[in-house]
Amino acid sequence: MSRHRTRRAVLGIMAGLLAAAPAKAEKPLRIGTTAGPIGQTLAFAADLARKRGQAVEIVEFTDWVTPNEAVADGSLDANLFQHVPFLQSTIKARGYRLLPVAGAFVLPVGLFSKRVTRLDAVPDGASVAIANDPVNAARGLHLLEKAGLLKLNPGSGDDASVADIVANPKGLRILELDAAQLPRALDDVTLAQVSFTYLFASGGDPSTALITDGSGNKHYTVSFVARPENRDEPRLAAFIATFRSPEVKAYIETTFRGFFEPVW
Repeated sequence: MSRHRTRRAVLGIMAGLLAAAPAKAEKPLRIGTTAGPIGQTLAFAADLARKRGQAVEIVEFTDWVTPNEAVADGSLDANLFQHVPFLQSTIKARGYRLLPVAGAFVLPVGLFSKRVTRLDAVPDGASVAIANDPVNAARGLHLLEKAGLLKLNPGSGDDASVADIVANPKGLRILELDAAQLPRALDDVTLAQVSFTYLFASGGDPSTALITDGSGNKHYTVSFVARPENRDEPRLAAFIATFRSPEVKAYIETTFRGFFEPVW
């Protein structure tokens, strides 16, 4: 065999080996979330995405600070755990370059009690627990106002604090606690503001809420969050399309009995 024919044969073998080699696996899309219903729903969507050939990794956190830090520093591609007012407050406080990319669902917040079954039975001087982060504390105060238990300065909005209470006819004692602790606080207080996120995770029954701020309140839409340069990233767009599929919507409506409202 001539030298040229031998060289062509070797090149042909190498080309065949390269063609037979598996393509490099796509880098998984990494999405942060919190344990409970949101993480549970994301896990369902991720399983569906993998069946569609999308590589997805879900990372769960136990706090509301680290998921945004991880997206901001590039450790994660996106997260899903917070409503937009919370994100805006975090950006203002910490200077993150983050933005909401797509809405997922609305999770109501309710007032719950193990001591009274009606709001008009709340006694004078009752203890009431609300979230201690600024935006969700404001959400709890507005819910107490909706319940007719206090009045706030008009226009206090997402910045409302206990300093904005202008009328407290029952002399309620407002306690501010970490949101994850509020379901357990029901053993010690008359009323507590509890997010359905933590209520489901603790085995609570959302139908026992004395009042909620409404599943249709899209002001509090929980949304996918990413860095600005990743808002149109193809892997993220593909996963969001999977998440916003009829299969995931049916899962949410069946699993959470209509208490979570998909926004697509």
